[in-house]
Amino acid sequence: MTTKSAVAAARATVYGYPRQGRRRELKKAVEGYWKGRVTADALRAAAAELRRTHWRQLAEAGIHEVPTGDFSYYDHVLDTTVMVGAIPARHRAAVATDALDGYFAMARGTQDVAPLEMTKWFDTNYHYLVPELGPDTVFTADSTKQVAELAEALALGLTARPVLVGPVTYLLLAKPAPGVPADFDPLTLLDRLLPVYAEVLADLRAAGAEWVQLDEPALVQDRTPAELNAAERAYRDLGALTNRPKLLVASYFDRLGAALPVLAKAPVDGLALDFTEAAAANLDDLAAVGGLPGKRLVAGVVNGRNIWVNDLEKSLSTLGTLLGLADRVDVSASCSLLHVPLDAAAERDIEPQILRWLAFAQQKTAEAVTLARGLARGTDTIAAELAANRADLASRTASPITHDPAVRARAAAVTEADTRRSQPYGERAAAQRAHLGLPLLPTTTIGSFPQTDELRAARADLRAGRIDTAGYEERIRAEIQAVISFQEKAGLDVLVHGEPERNDMVQYFAEQLTGYLATQHGWVQSYGTRYVRPPILAGDISRPSPMTVRWTAYARSLTGRPVKGMLTGPVTMLAWSFVRDDQPLGDTARQVALALRDEVNDLEAAGTSVIQVDEPALRETLPLRAADRPAYLAWATEAFRLTTGGVRPDTQIHTHMCYAEFGDIVRAIDDLDADVISLEAARSHMQVARELAAHGYPREAGPGVYDIHSPRVPSAQEAAALLRRGLEAIPAERLWVNPDCGLKTRDWPETRASLESLVAAARTVRAELSAS
Repeated sequence: MTTKSAVAAARATVYGYPRQGRRRELKKAVEGYWKGRVTADALRAAAAELRRTHWRQLAEAGIHEVPTGDFSYYDHVLDTTVMVGAIPARHRAAVATDALDGYFAMARGTQDVAPLEMTKWFDTNYHYLVPELGPDTVFTADSTKQVAELAEALALGLTARPVLVGPVTYLLLAKPAPGVPADFDPLTLLDRLLPVYAEVLADLRAAGAEWVQLDEPALVQDRTPAELNAAERAYRDLGALTNRPKLLVASYFDRLGAALPVLAKAPVDGLALDFTEAAAANLDDLAAVGGLPGKRLVAGVVNGRNIWVNDLEKSLSTLGTLLGLADRVDVSASCSLLHVPLDAAAERDIEPQILRWLAFAQQKTAEAVTLARGLARGTDTIAAELAANRADLASRTASPITHDPAVRARAAAVTEADTRRSQPYGERAAAQRAHLGLPLLPTTTIGSFPQTDELRAARADLRAGRIDTAGYEERIRAEIQAVISFQEKAGLDVLVHGEPERNDMVQYFAEQLTGYLATQHGWVQSYGTRYVRPPILAGDISRPSPMTVRWTAYARSLTGRPVKGMLTGPVTMLAWSFVRDDQPLGDTARQVALALRDEVNDLEAAGTSVIQVDEPALRETLPLRAADRPAYLAWATEAFRLTTGGVRPDTQIHTHMCYAEFGDIVRAIDDLDADVISLEAARSHMQVARELAAHGYPREAGPGVYDIHSPRVPSAQEAAALLRRGLEAIPAERLWVNPDCGLKTRDWPETRASLESLVAAARTVRAELSAS
């Protein structure tokens, strides 16, 4: 039984909510604005309606205090940059002319101005826009967005809590602006930034905010004493303000560790902590510091990052332990629900019993409400929910979907020899050069070409029965012909088939492997208006039949140049799926690797001499704590080598990574033993090339010279300048020329022009090298 104080205290809340809407209304409105089909007023009206709908959903579900300010047209870190006035100099004119267009210029760039760098939000597949700061940065408060959205929620009669990126995390995520020395530490700007936060907090209090949430997820990473001192100073100063709302400091994704006593002692009014499996140590650490007497604790016991139903009894046990450690305990998901789809009930093609294993944002909200009611009023009041939850958990455990003895036996039989190529890299490289006959600075692309409206329409027509399979495949063949023809005319050296048949680089493979479930409406924001439907990895994995051989072979029949076979690697297949939580990730990775190994071997047997196995998520999935990284990197690199280890020496294995901080994993990149790696580098000005050189990376590499996440077309001169910078770090005989990433999201006109610039740049620099 719970105490009377718990009865009065326990309420349900969430840190944030999906932004896109049930039918991705936000994506359609924003992209319509970019194309001139939607006015600014119409875009703002659509956004306001989405916010109202989401808040009402939360309130009607029983959420006591709805979050505001977490909504964004593009990215919440970019919103914070606007809030604190840290607009880069190159974007100030655009922002001054039109705030909305200037905002999107920072996010996407224009033909004349490059965008902000983009990278992954901690260990998720969400991308944020990196703040650019320097010693001359002047911060100015602009609380317009935060105050307006709070006012909207209050006008609906709701209790609302504005959510802001905290000042310490904001500075720790920032980088030196272009032209600023690389050793500049943005955290030195903290004392300059805190008065701006104070002003925003005062504005929110005046607008009616009782509580404000300050997100500090950067504090769950390993932090130096100086960084912890900065956190102590930040919340000492903000807590001492007299004209402020109550402050709730939130962390998530891992345990707080050394930062927990710092925040527990700070003069703030509450902490929000992650108590899921990844951060279970927070419970012991909180008890060790004596709890939070006199303060509010928001307990994140519902996993906000995965889609499996919560073990309600286990969560109630955790909550019961926490009751004695804080003045008030509220119940929440472990992080913003931005990272999961909106509503599992919308899925019509998943078997009903399996559907009961799944919890998307709306179901997680209901779980938090149920747990709060059980904590406050006693478990008898939720007896029916607990019984149903036990049945759902037991059903999943006993399901034959989750266990395939043949798959498990094959995985158990893997040996060290299976994870190694038959010859060392130096011997392989000589064999590959002789076999492929490529020029100096070979040009290629990463894999995908524009997914046109016609291609999407063809897939929709096939699903709706308006065309048959033969008609659909004829359209795919025509697109492959066009892509191959363009690449030959443009002068690219290693071609791709363009992936017109693929809906998504993970989903396409998941739909052909056993053990995966696909959703119809499970959209999750990756960046800006890019939404993906992560498949659900529910059981043991195998490959019933070849997945890519047919279309790759068709493309090869159209040209005499090498055509890359294109696969998604095992770590990325896990990272961009919702993974099973009932066995170690390394075990699942080995199963996926064996399925992909079969595909690699079949591609080679069909005559494919260049095979790319993409691993853009290798860095993304890196644990946030250094102590946890060696074990992860051991199974992650082994899984890649298991995928690729069975090919001949003269078969060239490529891999690709993008939009992450690669310096932390250069040694692991080496351990993959790929022959060629292509990496995002355009926005970061070839930083990764320098990191590879500093490590002594011995293989071939293609740091990107074309930023595909911007609509701007680079000139040949610009691409050549980046290429020359790459040559400062990587010798010409090991340097490739390619875009940052796949071209799926780009239009054909800019793709043609950009790749023509890329090829022209390669030819120019080749000529310079031959003349020198």
